[in-house]
Amino acid sequence: MALGPRLDLRQSQSLVMTPQLQQAIKLLALSNLEVEAFIGEALDANPLLEIGESAGSGDSDIAPSEAEALRRTSLENSPVDQLVGEGRAADDRPLDIDPATLDRDRDTGDWSDAPGASGSASGSGGGGEAPDIEERASLDATLAEHLHGQIGATTSDPVLLFVARWLIDQLDEAGYLTTSLGETANALGVPLERVETALGLVQALDPTGVGARSLAECLALQAREADRHDPCMARLLDNLDLLARGELARLKRMCGVDDEDFAGMMAELRGYDPKPGLRFGSGPAEAVVPDILVRRSKAADAQAGDWTVALNQATLPRLIINRSYYVEMRGACVSKQARGWLGERLADANWLVKALDQRQKTILKVASEIVRQQDGFFRHGVAHLRPLTLRAVAETISMHESTVSRVTSNKYLHCERGTFELKFFFTSGVASADGEGAVSAEAVKAGIRQLIDAEDPKAVLSDDALVELLRERGFDLARRTVAKYREAIGLGSSVQRRRQKTLAGVR
Repeated sequence: MALGPRLDLRQSQSLVMTPQLQQAIKLLALSNLEVEAFIGEALDANPLLEIGESAGSGDSDIAPSEAEALRRTSLENSPVDQLVGEGRAADDRPLDIDPATLDRDRDTGDWSDAPGASGSASGSGGGGEAPDIEERASLDATLAEHLHGQIGATTSDPVLLFVARWLIDQLDEAGYLTTSLGETANALGVPLERVETALGLVQALDPTGVGARSLAECLALQAREADRHDPCMARLLDNLDLLARGELARLKRMCGVDDEDFAGMMAELRGYDPKPGLRFGSGPAEAVVPDILVRRSKAADAQAGDWTVALNQATLPRLIINRSYYVEMRGACVSKQARGWLGERLADANWLVKALDQRQKTILKVASEIVRQQDGFFRHGVAHLRPLTLRAVAETISMHESTVSRVTSNKYLHCERGTFELKFFFTSGVASADGEGAVSAEAVKAGIRQLIDAEDPKAVLSDDALVELLRERGFDLARRTVAKYREAIGLGSSVQRRRQKTLAGVR
């Protein structure tokens, strides 16, 4: 068979994601605060964009003839494009909501006049420009900073001070020393005695108990501080494993005390902090700012029942196009390359404004459907949370499941019951005992916690007993499922809970 070149013509189809589509998908998955940062970068990169206070603020200086010419540009070939390009996207009613039904106060988070709104709910402060200061994460000094601020006054020996500061940097977040003194001596090239002296300086700092190498040593430091480290307390601290196993009678005999003295020692022990370092933060943390605000509405909403759903406009700056600056720059552009660059900036600005508008429209649509589906939760609490999937929401609002997934990622909803991530409302289902439907796994967990919190310390409920009690409430669960949910919410087995209640009963 002879080999030779030949020319073939083939026709095929492929899906190509344009840069604009990639940008729109990226914006959909971002939270409001991330969108705010994205807009800040766009403002730096595009001179035609600016933050607007009112619709059409950038058009006041444009002559009618110039404005008419701008409306006929090839970049704005539809009425919607004209409105968006002129900064009047609101005239197109992009959110498909009757303006007469909007409560302007809710856009700033000011819910003080909302019927049924809780005055103590987070984010419902009277000023309303952003969540209350109590909601923000603590910016206090870290444990290391707190200790470094004290250690300088404990000694004038530069070597001891250096070793003590090195030990402080080795403490974990709970305040425990994670390295051995021998390793420290070898690493720093100092005698072991000097390291032990430096550790004594660290253990004398506030809070008492930092620098300990074990739980027993941490509690012993606090007992010495309270002048309660007598031989009986020392024997108790040396046998914490017996205390953990609930062998109280044996421990009482080892300590050589009667019931009254042992109860006093236990009460003293409960007053100590096993993790003193956790009183301090690990550093500045970002505050959770809700992206969506939900409250009771005076008038019924066709999509969300008695609930009003709105975006948190306090974290969404309004982006407009500076039309007057565009006209000025277009007149100054003499080269074809400059005009082309300016046209690209205008096209990018138009697309970004429309993409942000579409993002708000999509988020509001998804959030409204979630509120409608989980109406029982917003009215009565977590026990009435229904099982819900992304596909169920997507099919109801005629969107793709991946779009709903992007909308619900990294976004938070604030209501009278608190602030919740949107993913919280999507839970798996558990079959009900009557066979009529499924209940949410979160509702099952809430039922388990309620039963365990109300159990008699002398009759701790086993997993089998929990299964029977839950079946009476309409939850048809296997024993292993109950055990899995119990462990997921941090509750121990019946043996562990009995031991804890026995220890708590020693006074």
